[in-house]
Amino acid sequence: MLILGPTAVGKSELAVALAVRLNGEIISADARAIYKELNIGTAKPPAHLREKVPHHLIDFLDPTQHYDVMRFRRDVLTAIEEIRVRGKVPIVVGGSTLYISALTGTFFAGPKADPQIRQRLEAEPQEKLRKRLEELDPEAAQRIHPNDKVRTVRALEVYELTGVPISRWHKESKVPFPYEFIKIGLTLDRKILYERINARVDRMLAMGLLEEAKALRAKLTPEMPAYRTIGYEEFFEYLDGKISYTEAVRLIKKHTREYAKRQMIYFKREPDVHWIEVTGKSPQEVLDEVLHLLQKLGYST
Repeated sequence: MLILGPTAVGKSELAVALAVRLNGEIISADARAIYKELNIGTAKPPAHLREKVPHHLIDFLDPTQHYDVMRFRRDVLTAIEEIRVRGKVPIVVGGSTLYISALTGTFFAGPKADPQIRQRLEAEPQEKLRKRLEELDPEAAQRIHPNDKVRTVRALEVYELTGVPISRWHKESKVPFPYEFIKIGLTLDRKILYERINARVDRMLAMGLLEEAKALRAKLTPEMPAYRTIGYEEFFEYLDGKISYTEAVRLIKKHTREYAKRQMIYFKREPDVHWIEVTGKSPQEVLDEVLHLLQKLGYST
């Protein structure tokens, strides 16, 4: 089973309620919740939810380390098989579009372009880019002409975004994931979703998001994926004196809303999703609707 949807829509709460009802365990598909020390800004499921149901692929990696989508795919497969051996139901939940695509058969040969990364790479001399590509992905370097800056930039962009050489993307993206999922998507009125996002950022600030960012600032560097996490990157700019505190908070809210919009655009293209509109419904009503859907699909609840 796979629960997807934008940030702040209520996926974690539904996943726990379903896991309690179905004797399940939860596998996170969140590209930032994997990191230790990034707690407040990644909105990890709170302790009281994680105590109710076992959670996997959360809070296990040092933020200075890289973790790529290929490794995620293998780790999910291992977790699913271990959960099934225990006689329980695996429930994957998350909003990282790249991670979801790795599980649903829409895996493609690399992520979408990132304008900021691409612009930075394009400003560098081709000789420097070529040398870096030869170090990171010798196979791609053999295939790409030394003077082909467009393909060199794309290969390095893919590596920066995912930690995976583009040559591996081309090979492994053709291998289907061995399990199919019942896909359940949650949608919420956009105005209400944005209000939830703004309120959640305010709660993060009250919980000490700035202090958490201060503790991480000396540890992380811009090339690390954990550095480029909404809520932290904006505060790193504030701590470096580049923007004001007020501007950092405004940008955190803005960037989170934009991220939620991108998630929904992507997920709406995902085939065979059973969409549940949660606007105006209590958590119990949403759970009941999902359980009814599963019964209609012939799934024992």
